[in-house]
Amino acid sequence: MQDTSITLEILNPDAPDVSTVSLETVWVQVGGTICNLRCDHCFISCSPENDKFGFMSLEFVQPYLEEAESLGVKEFYFTGGEPFANPEMCDILEAALRYGRATVLTNATLLRPATIKRLERIFQTAGESVEIRVSLDGYTAEMNDPIRGKGSFDRTMDGICKLVECGYEPIITITRTWGCSEKDTEVLAGFRQSLIALGYMEPRLKMLPLLKIGAEVDRAGGYDNQAWITREMMEGYDHDNLLCSKSRLVTDQGVWVCPILLDSPTARMGDTLAETVRDYPLRHQACYTCYHYGAICSNETTAASTASSTS
Repeated sequence: MQDTSITLEILNPDAPDVSTVSLETVWVQVGGTICNLRCDHCFISCSPENDKFGFMSLEFVQPYLEEAESLGVKEFYFTGGEPFANPEMCDILEAALRYGRATVLTNATLLRPATIKRLERIFQTAGESVEIRVSLDGYTAEMNDPIRGKGSFDRTMDGICKLVECGYEPIITITRTWGCSEKDTEVLAGFRQSLIALGYMEPRLKMLPLLKIGAEVDRAGGYDNQAWITREMMEGYDHDNLLCSKSRLVTDQGVWVCPILLDSPTARMGDTLAETVRDYPLRHQACYTCYHYGAICSNETTAASTASSTS
């Protein structure tokens, strides 16, 4: 069992607020922090032993879906941990699709035959209203497995193949662990070639910046002492670029401001969605990455995600 003691977090005492007028999307930590993989860069240090946040049942999630609908929410994202480690994931997905669009973020290594059959039926009913995002950090096992674990590349590629065969066009998310931006074009080309060889002829790719929290601190280090959002930085800045301006995260322990800050107790905003529709101070260093990269948590797959790295 993982040590769940609280680590003191350094916060910016003079942080500017992000305006939150209404919610458009709701994230659900349906897999908790439990994951069958142990990725070296995971910003919330998910692992098979990390039960700090637990699986969420359909019975638990259902009231939040209803509340979200009453607040005008039209899109849901299901994350973890690994969502498909939760035996109720497909039930929850079907329920969510009655209220709006839905995306599941997965490593695609736990897609058993019964799960694939269920996902195929869901796609046949929901069509473009349902998305699957698959995390993969290398276009070869030699590039991927040192980060995500031995054998994970082959298992994830097999999962992607199964998703494509049953109709999905999964978004492949790639965290930029190689550092220099000059290599981005080469890496994206490598991913495209590997996925086309697999049979995914028009792969959708999303490149993510590193979040220097969680396991990434041990792998490559955390943020420097200049990585804060200042009030001056927010002058004239479009708040819609930030996830926290229009979204919240539901967990088995309440509602957090966003999925990135799950390990921060100060990011917990309440028990219901309605009570969290208020401004929030951008006092965390991870906010600095969101500020510079924009919609890193959305399904956007444009070339804008290859912008140069930040501190």
